[in-house]
Amino acid sequence: MTNTAQSILGGQANGPVLATREPLSFWGGVDPATGCVIDVHHPLNGKCITGAILMMPTTRGSCTGSGVILDLALTGRGPAALVFCEAEDVVTLGALIAVEMFDKQLPVLRLSPDAFAALSTAATASITPTSITAEGMDIPVTPPISSAVTLSAADQAMLDGNEGIAAQQAMRIIRAMAGNQGADTLIDVTQAHIDGCIYASPANLTFAEKMADMGAQVRVRTTMNAISVDHSNWQAQGVPPNFGRPAQRLADAYVRMGCQPTFTCSPYLLDTAPTEGETIAWAESNAVIYANSVLGARTTKHPDFLDLCIALTGRAPHSGVYLTRNRHATRIIEVDMPPAVDDAFWPLIGYLAGKAAPDCIPVLRGLAGGHPSPENLKAVCAAFGTTSASPMLHVDGVTPEAHLVAPEADTVQITRADMAAGWRLLNAGPETVELVAVGSPHASLEECQTLADVLADRKVSVPTIVTTGRQVMQNARTDGTIARLEAAGVQVLSDICWCSISEPVFPPATRALMTNSGKYAHYGPGLSGRAVRFGSLADCAAAATTGHAPRTLPRWLD
Repeated sequence: MTNTAQSILGGQANGPVLATREPLSFWGGVDPATGCVIDVHHPLNGKCITGAILMMPTTRGSCTGSGVILDLALTGRGPAALVFCEAEDVVTLGALIAVEMFDKQLPVLRLSPDAFAALSTAATASITPTSITAEGMDIPVTPPISSAVTLSAADQAMLDGNEGIAAQQAMRIIRAMAGNQGADTLIDVTQAHIDGCIYASPANLTFAEKMADMGAQVRVRTTMNAISVDHSNWQAQGVPPNFGRPAQRLADAYVRMGCQPTFTCSPYLLDTAPTEGETIAWAESNAVIYANSVLGARTTKHPDFLDLCIALTGRAPHSGVYLTRNRHATRIIEVDMPPAVDDAFWPLIGYLAGKAAPDCIPVLRGLAGGHPSPENLKAVCAAFGTTSASPMLHVDGVTPEAHLVAPEADTVQITRADMAAGWRLLNAGPETVELVAVGSPHASLEECQTLADVLADRKVSVPTIVTTGRQVMQNARTDGTIARLEAAGVQVLSDICWCSISEPVFPPATRALMTNSGKYAHYGPGLSGRAVRFGSLADCAAAATTGHAPRTLPRWLD
């Protein structure tokens, strides 16, 4: 047995050990207001992480987890320490920001598998810069690895403060993260996408306004994710000012730094979407996975805050899936695809693929005959990101790099029995629904048109809301799709997304909702506190007009 521990961020901590073998997304999985785990599908659901030595292999899911951990650190609701046994960037970056910019200590360590397994059994533990002690064990801790990143002359000038204090702070953070990732150099990026503009917690606003007040200005084209309010209409929608104002201020801070107010979580639908081989720096998990997998662009899953630092410098750590050798599939997933599937099949498969490959890049085989559309692949990538930490996947015969398969790749299967079990897992809600939620990630023009077609001349009987980006909204208004949806009683909203929507825009009387999103079917119960039903876009239209979602398997699984 080899018990070793590497300090990533140093410090001291004492507390009870709270351990899990399943990764957790801090955004959508932990409530920053309480420190409690709210992911109803996670083994730690209901547990409080405040003051604990929190142990998990790594994290998964949203890049916004860095903002959640920063807020927890600033409010005193955070864990005493974070302990991983695999590489982890998202909450590590949040902990780094807490130390770098706010002088709040949150130790982060990476243990060998043997040490992780041993410490997981302890009731309490004590951490110092040189050791971890618990019942019957004393694990030596090696100091943080000093950065060996080779900087260019321009990088060094930024680090020396020649380009201003904001660029200097950004370069310090990038260099530290590059060292954590094992990068030797930094690389140029052509564009960035900011995820930290979501008002997940007050810490997001604190960070953004501090950087803006330093005079920060982006150096590359930088788009923005969906925000937490409809920027121009939140007051008319009845959003309380104590939430609406800071959410608007957060968006405005990024615009002040030169970011484009695109306000969409589907930046691959924009005219500025990257091309195959383009080196970019995106945050927002579904967008990162789609960019790598479907478009063939290159970006790691950058945590919130690092996305801005890269946009301010135009430079990113040369690590992860920026490197071709790290883009190979190491797991083959054979899918027993039923005939005549509908659009609900694709998010379900993405969700199950993430469970089958929680920590590695898979290639999905058996799907090419279904001729997946861009919307189908969008759904696969979004759902995959809820259950896997991987920044990409391949679909054999469909995506551009599906030939990249490691010789040592193992093989697993997703059977129709697995699909039926996954369907039931995502359909825990009752048959009566009071809300239909479409657009997580933001709906494309084609999805809006399809919903209008499926509804035809019917009118909805329960609130039905579609969220989409500003560019899609404009195109849908121009071609008459918005008018058709509104005539059916559907509300179409821009700027916000289901994963950031709040009351009263989210109808308060809702007890259960219906969605076609595998991503929101997973996160919705924890984020909204409501039961969720999942199905196809046609199922959503039927539920919208009847308020009823039969508890049956889809025909292609019968």
